[in-house]
Amino acid sequence: MSKRKSKESHMTVGQCVSQAQSILRKRFCHQELATSPVGLESQHKHLLELLRRTAVHGESNSVLIVGPRGTGKTMLLNYVLKELLQEQDVKSNIMMVNLNGLLQTDDRIALKEITRQLNLENVVGDKVFGSFAENLAFLLEALKKGDRSSSRPVIFVLDEFDLFAHHKNQTLLYNLLDVSQSAQAPVSVVGLTCRLDVLELLEKRVKSRFSHRQIHLLGSMTLAQYLETAASQLSLPTDFPDAKFANDWNDAVKKLCEDKSVEGVLRKHFEGSKDFRSLHTLLLLALSRVSVSSPVIRPADLLESGRCTAADSKANILHGVSILELCLIIAMKHLNDVYEGEPFNFQMVHNVQNILLQISKMTSNKPNESESESPTEFKKFISRKSHSIHNFEKPVVIKAFEHLQQLELIRPVESSSAKIQKDYQLMKLLLDHTQVLEAVQRYPQCPTDVRQWATSAFA
Repeated sequence: MSKRKSKESHMTVGQCVSQAQSILRKRFCHQELATSPVGLESQHKHLLELLRRTAVHGESNSVLIVGPRGTGKTMLLNYVLKELLQEQDVKSNIMMVNLNGLLQTDDRIALKEITRQLNLENVVGDKVFGSFAENLAFLLEALKKGDRSSSRPVIFVLDEFDLFAHHKNQTLLYNLLDVSQSAQAPVSVVGLTCRLDVLELLEKRVKSRFSHRQIHLLGSMTLAQYLETAASQLSLPTDFPDAKFANDWNDAVKKLCEDKSVEGVLRKHFEGSKDFRSLHTLLLLALSRVSVSSPVIRPADLLESGRCTAADSKANILHGVSILELCLIIAMKHLNDVYEGEPFNFQMVHNVQNILLQISKMTSNKPNESESESPTEFKKFISRKSHSIHNFEKPVVIKAFEHLQQLELIRPVESSSAKIQKDYQLMKLLLDHTQVLEAVQRYPQCPTDVRQWATSAFA
């Protein structure tokens, strides 16, 4: 006991902070939960029972975990597998194969990946098989124990399950489900998908071999449960090397989550996205602000993280464009305001000075107009404010216009197949009025003329 105390006393604040950040970063980056998934008790029990029957009793099963993105399908499966592998007799016996429809785009790649994950490259060698089924049967046969009486149970996890349905003849799905149904070997096939109509994608022969077990996740977590989860995610474990630091940290986390401003940030985050990936991103940003001088997470840290995650990405892109490109965006904003969102082309943007001058002539015919709003004064105003565009040669302006299209700040409007000259191709601005004004206000060292032109009432 005394040695343990002396060891704890030798840990400096810097070492404690570094250790805490390491533990929490690992938790956030690997999408780990400190406790069991909240609001998924029945689904957790059902899935655990299915996989235990395969791992312990050698019973083959197949099941689909269905739910919208971010509801915790992968998180639930990982938690169940972690719990299952903690059982000593299971850990030494069970084998895992993880496939993803985004990576294994055809059956040949999938079979190669299965062979690699089962560590059977040397067993297969240069053997030639007549069919996929023959190859898979050989792999499962190779997993049999020394007495050849039984085979090691294998759990196949198929992420993005619906994408496997697009493989030619659905050979992979057919053979995996056929093995799980015919009891050739203890196999569980677990599919994860966000498509509710996934069974409609399966061929009749594949569907007939599926058990039709489905576990639905609908994201029923409440705000109170979300706040509790956020607190548990930030808390340090009981086996942290420095008990005093861990207690101080966990007390600070408790006070943090009781703060009204922090609750507001988490509430806004909850209303926008209930998935744990976005929550972990928010908490990771707050964690990165912890240092030796500030060894706990403060409400200001979480508020700043909330601002960063809620930042407008398109408005941020505008902070890095050139003055010429910014002026083109402002000209497009004026055209949008004048023509009420109708498409425009490059020629219209380049000639925006003349367009605005025409508007000034129309407004100058109104009665009781002040002398300061005469066409002459407005002509001076426009020529001064749009000076940035007309300082450049037309090819340079075209290049800037094309760069804005590459940044996806503007996009061409779908039109007929007839070829249209580049200058006259209709475009649409993908920024609204508020985004442009906000970007102009925050643009580093933005010329006063350009800022005034953007906020001009003549637009």
